[in-house]
Amino acid sequence: MLEHYRLSLVIFVLSAYALSAYAYSSRNPQVVILGGGVAGVIAARTLHENGFEDYLLIEARGELGGRLQSADFGGYTVELGANWIQGPVDTSTRRKNPIYSLALKNHLRTVNNNWFSNISFFDSNGTVDYWNIFEDSTNAYNDLILGAEQRVSQGGVDLTARVGYSLLGWKPNDIYSMASEYYQASFDWEFAQTPEQSSWIASSWNEMDSVATKQSEFSDVDLMAVDPRGFKSIIQDEAMEFMRPDHILLNTTVKGISYNEDQARIVLDSGEVITADHAICTFSVGVLQQNNVEYTPDFPAWKREAVQAMKMATYTKIFLKFSENFWFDTQMGLYADAVRGRYPVWQGLDLQGFLPGSGILFVTVTGDFSENIERMTDDEVQDEVMQVLRSMYPELDVPDPEDFMFPRWHTNPLFRGSYSNWPPSFYSQHHDNVRANLGRLWFAGEATSAAYFGFLHGAYFEGQAIAERVMDCIINGGHSSCNMPHFEQIINPSPY
Repeated sequence: MLEHYRLSLVIFVLSAYALSAYAYSSRNPQVVILGGGVAGVIAARTLHENGFEDYLLIEARGELGGRLQSADFGGYTVELGANWIQGPVDTSTRRKNPIYSLALKNHLRTVNNNWFSNISFFDSNGTVDYWNIFEDSTNAYNDLILGAEQRVSQGGVDLTARVGYSLLGWKPNDIYSMASEYYQASFDWEFAQTPEQSSWIASSWNEMDSVATKQSEFSDVDLMAVDPRGFKSIIQDEAMEFMRPDHILLNTTVKGISYNEDQARIVLDSGEVITADHAICTFSVGVLQQNNVEYTPDFPAWKREAVQAMKMATYTKIFLKFSENFWFDTQMGLYADAVRGRYPVWQGLDLQGFLPGSGILFVTVTGDFSENIERMTDDEVQDEVMQVLRSMYPELDVPDPEDFMFPRWHTNPLFRGSYSNWPPSFYSQHHDNVRANLGRLWFAGEATSAAYFGFLHGAYFEGQAIAERVMDCIINGGHSSCNMPHFEQIINPSPY
């Protein structure tokens, strides 16, 4: 069955590339969708469900999925990008996270990943118990969220989350409190940036809307994808249900985009020009910040400011494979180092329900540390990782791994990072400007979601919402009905 699935997918991909290249060399679609990740595929599905079949999705890679990427590692499938479904079901209303709905529909294999009670603690001398400090950091984080709510209700300006922590009395001054803070639900392991780099207010509302708090829309369960087809299969299988081969161009890079109030023109790296009534751009905010794609005309000042002000964070999983399992038997391990963020979060996959017998262990780094290791060779990174792992087990003769791998999201020109983060001094009006269209050029993705930035379900909701805006523009016509609100200047705005 699995081989039949893979063969079908290969046939679909090759047919889509060959046939669509032929079909669209001579005609232009009504809507072009740029990018085949969650936002792009859901935008296409939304058009399809409403009877709009004259669209073309252009994807630079050879498969759909975007930042849903998996790899074979020692005979097992591991996730290089997105890995978790966070808050699958609202426990009171039974409303499902749409990513969970896709997972159920497409029979994705997942396992409940217990982050906060199934954990072991380490420092450079081996195992150590700092549960009490870890619990203190949990309480401090809950206070941070409540403090942000009060600040908004009182009309206070935004500050960094670090300032928020300090005002509430949490000041991590030792390696154990720093490691615990790093691991807490919204820093750095979640947002992939530090409290100094993150908005106090926006990080708090994102946490309340997306993951585990008593005011959350979704539940506090975190499901980890451990499917041999890869997490990406949920979006690939979904696309196969409604996309015809002439709806998609794979292995096709966009070189330039021109736009006005009447149409959008897409210049491909092959030199081909595709003209459409509307274009939905699902590029990451990291890609929008670079100069890899030429926009004509240039983005107006209000758009440039908003795009450059938002941050693209990087989240890096470093995988190691050993001949046998010698590490902690809990799901998670937290390492406290003198340098904050130095290889702190460890997870073993050689566990029942995960990838038993795999001998796979991985460690996560984020933010500036992720960017730093991308400047190093694989051997240099492996040496550093093994130095930490051996310090965690000083009594063992820890061998070199049989295999070693990590992705380089920050330097990849198709992504420029893993997902967006909302920094301080970035206001709701800035976010409106990131989301706002430019004539017939529209923007969608996790970064354009105010409530769910950084999450797959944010990309899902935005792909759906922007496709609906495009359809409304097509049906009702007229330039005034097409334009989304934006702010020419942002001067002393109210907080949020």
